[in-house]
Amino acid sequence: MIRKIAAEALGALLLTACVVGSGIMAEKLAGGNAAIALLANTLATMAVLGALIATLGPISGAHLNPIVSAVAWCRRQINFSTLTLYVVAHILGCCAGAILANVMFELPLIQTSAQARTGAAVWLSEAVATLGLVLVAFRAGSINDAAWRVPLWIGAAYWFTASTSFANPAITLGRSLSDSFAGIRPDDVPAFIGAQVVGAIAGLALLQLFADRKAAT
Repeated sequence: MIRKIAAEALGALLLTACVVGSGIMAEKLAGGNAAIALLANTLATMAVLGALIATLGPISGAHLNPIVSAVAWCRRQINFSTLTLYVVAHILGCCAGAILANVMFELPLIQTSAQARTGAAVWLSEAVATLGLVLVAFRAGSINDAAWRVPLWIGAAYWFTASTSFANPAITLGRSLSDSFAGIRPDDVPAFIGAQVVGAIAGLALLQLFADRKAAT
């Protein structure tokens, strides 16, 4: 269990450091071109997700996300104790990852993000992004499948959703600690996470629906 918790915390830390750090770097180098900055942020996120899932998956499952752990618990793949420990590891890891990114770019240790992410369209987008993540992750037949399917979904959702697809409550909290391209205002965090929960519930319902059909055939 110690190895699993360490893997989840480290994975959450590195994922958030990459998302926030690549956002800072992209903003610095893009010369005000938001599309180029978003593309750079997307590619870095996809790359780190694939690498982390492939590397840490055999150890802990590479959930890296309280939503994924909660769905795994609902599907009786992990017990409640493991769920609790994983969620704590994710939150601490993601917050530490944002702080690490700030330090690497010589920014204040902890910042309050001013990046507004609110409104019905953004909340709907985040629910859709989370629904898709749940569906794609849990329909993957193996860690190797998840290591390419999940990054592809997140990469696509960066561009077709208005929220740029956080789909992760822990990283949402972490990204509120960096006033950068990838940040989110603390005031916007509760509704953002609420939308993710709604998306996760919908995704879980779809998983059950598809599982029932498969069983019936």
